[in-house]
Amino acid sequence: MRELVNGSIDWDDRLWRYISVARFLDMLNQRTLHFASANQFEDQFEGAVFVEPVDEGDLSPMGFVDHAFFELKRLTKISCWHRRDYESDAMWRLYGAENKGVAICSTPERMRAALKPFRLAPEFGIEDLWAGPVEYVDLTRQPLTDPGMLERFFKKHRAFEWEQEFRLAISLRMAEEFGVRVPVCGISVDVDLDVLVDRVVLGPSVSGAQCLELHEPLQRAGLSKRLQRSTLFGRPRYVTVPAAGSSGPPTSKT
Repeated sequence: MRELVNGSIDWDDRLWRYISVARFLDMLNQRTLHFASANQFEDQFEGAVFVEPVDEGDLSPMGFVDHAFFELKRLTKISCWHRRDYESDAMWRLYGAENKGVAICSTPERMRAALKPFRLAPEFGIEDLWAGPVEYVDLTRQPLTDPGMLERFFKKHRAFEWEQEFRLAISLRMAEEFGVRVPVCGISVDVDLDVLVDRVVLGPSVSGAQCLELHEPLQRAGLSKRLQRSTLFGRPRYVTVPAAGSSGPPTSKT
């Protein structure tokens, strides 16, 4: 795993990956990390170098340059993580299957040790894996000047700064130029789950049936002791309960 920008990674950063239970089960069973194609992301500014105002009636079709960069996004495979010391209610709602998903906690150092070399096929060479935090730029005022084919995917419009994203990326552009068939929707990279995963956090609304469904796969992967419940699963109290052995009535919590 290589830094896109030297010195940009804090190797002990806490990283979160919020996914559905079904996607997590696939990860446990296959022992792989999924990288989506950049053209699958909802962000229409993905890979853009400038945001240009348009008239409401401007419905012009995709031009040649737009189509070329759509193809570039198809050939760029990315795994997105959230940089934060603590869990996020917003991320649970958006990416954690509406609170019914799972969050994987890791660090860049764990990723570097856990991710295995990726080849599109056994007879092909190893593809470079790049990593780094996303830089957020006001693309309406600060156009990107001649960014590389991969670097542009590590810069995003400032309106998305709340995401605090860390990315892993593999570019398969050269592979396709040499006639190698590139999967359309994404790739799966082999990973040592025991090394990658620091903690597994169950979403606030994960059902008992889903917990049972996860039990055996987590045991097989050796991760059952790293399983935790979201802090949002706790029961809210509106008075402070006295400690055992203390006297006096409960007090309001302010």
